[in-house]
Amino acid sequence: MNNHDTSSKPSRRRSPSRLERIRRHNDALRTEHRGGSVVVTDGIAEMGPAAVAAILAAIAAFEAFDTNNDPYGERDFGSIVFEERKVLFKIDYYDRSLRLHSPDPADAKVTARVMTVMLANEY
Repeated sequence: MNNHDTSSKPSRRRSPSRLERIRRHNDALRTEHRGGSVVVTDGIAEMGPAAVAAILAAIAAFEAFDTNNDPYGERDFGSIVFEERKVLFKIDYYDRSLRLHSPDPADAKVTARVMTVMLANEY
């Protein structure tokens, strides 16, 4: 079994219109930092403000989504290389209280998105 085997994961089938709304919300957070929060780990923060800005710009420009890094088509995960270090970003969906999973990630009214940016070795 590889790291991307979805056979044991719960079904996340989405209708095309719902999936498109999820993608749009995720892209807004990833590219414009709208519609959610962006959190960087200590490893990223310790690289300094200029590096953080450059990493966030590289993540905003990221378009290499494929079935390996985006098996559900939600555009919620990716990786880049910055100064020879692998950097990951992951968007998670919470309810507005940030305590539970969102009841509907396609609906911004009930979803708080959080994009976490981390070094791969912090995962």
